[in-house]
Amino acid sequence: MTQTYISDIAAQEGQDVELRGWIYNFRSSGKLKFLQLRDGTGVIQCVMSKKNVPEASWEVGEKLTQETSIIVHGTVNKDDRAPSGYELWVSDVELVGESEDYPISPKEHGDAFLLDHRHLWLRSSRQHAIMRVRHNVIKAIRDFFDDRGFINLDAPIFTPNAAEGTSTLFETEYFGDKAYLSQSGQLYMEPGCAALGKVYCFGPTFRAEKSKTRKHLTEFWMLEPEVAFMDLDGCMELGEDLICFIIERILERCQMELKTLERDVSKLEAVKTPFPRIHYQEACDLLVKKGTDFTPGDDFGAPDEEALSEGYDSPVIIHRFPTKIKAFYMKCEADDPETSLSCDFIAPEGFGEIIGGSQREDNAEILERKIREHDLPREAFQWYLDVRKYGSFPHSGFGLGLERTISWICGVRHVRECIPFPRLMHRLKP
Repeated sequence: MTQTYISDIAAQEGQDVELRGWIYNFRSSGKLKFLQLRDGTGVIQCVMSKKNVPEASWEVGEKLTQETSIIVHGTVNKDDRAPSGYELWVSDVELVGESEDYPISPKEHGDAFLLDHRHLWLRSSRQHAIMRVRHNVIKAIRDFFDDRGFINLDAPIFTPNAAEGTSTLFETEYFGDKAYLSQSGQLYMEPGCAALGKVYCFGPTFRAEKSKTRKHLTEFWMLEPEVAFMDLDGCMELGEDLICFIIERILERCQMELKTLERDVSKLEAVKTPFPRIHYQEACDLLVKKGTDFTPGDDFGAPDEEALSEGYDSPVIIHRFPTKIKAFYMKCEADDPETSLSCDFIAPEGFGEIIGGSQREDNAEILERKIREHDLPREAFQWYLDVRKYGSFPHSGFGLGLERTISWICGVRHVRECIPFPRLMHRLKP
């Protein structure tokens, strides 16, 4: 008999099927056993009656423990009381792999314990839901850009230079030379858009930040589109459209997962364009008025971002930050070199920055001066300067942090649950 997946069970009503999976939970009631079986696509209750199964199958049922892997044969029965709307009337059970002393029980466990057992924690219903949302967010991102004519252009992981400042670089030896794990693929997307017009990269990035906040990982995934001849306004509009597309896709395809996570979907349904846009100076005035511990001219901390997003349903776009607190590659206002053509998208509900973007500096002389002012090695950026030397053009782009976006969508407070195997300041395994 061919294997059937639980996600496809509705099409098999009244049919005999074979399911393969793991025991998620179980209970007995005399001559009846109720097995909660999961197979990665869903969970279904399997009802086993002693009178309807061979003796050998009943003996297998007597020895079942949490996460034992089995093969079950039975008939699909519609039952509106069941969470999936269906249950399986078991005719036979085959033991595949025993599970003794499974460490993660229904009781409460501490964060450190769960992270130590992350390879098993992923089997829980909550983590399963988050990973399915993650999958659908990734698919939505790719569909959004692919359908708009963007080219996916992969950026290297080993790089000779810094994109976001040298203090957060992971350095490694590279055949007798120094190399760094990529902080961002953006610098490579800039020559990419000169070649192909509209490009994006999507992959892991690395920051050696000594941070223990709930919004930081040392390894995380980032989406980075770059568009030739697009200005800052176009950059902000692209980010708005992307966020709304992702939200609509998740609301369409992940209702069960959001229910498992007890996410208030009305918060997501309220996200609409255009997003509120606040000039940095206006944001400073708002923070002073709110009485926060903020010094105008500085970058925003988590409490500042939370205060700025308060009262808004959609992400808030803060734009035109001071040049001195932003990266060297960001273009300045034509009549104000102290102000950068930059933007941050701050998610509502206290989830913080999810997008950072800018118009890029397209003047070769100004860019070379900024490289010197940031004390960066010119030789490592010669190829980057060439983009301005040979047919310079205005261009813009942004970076979206995947795990922070998932954290907001799922209503999960810590990004460590939004990546399969998190890397934190003091965590390198499993």
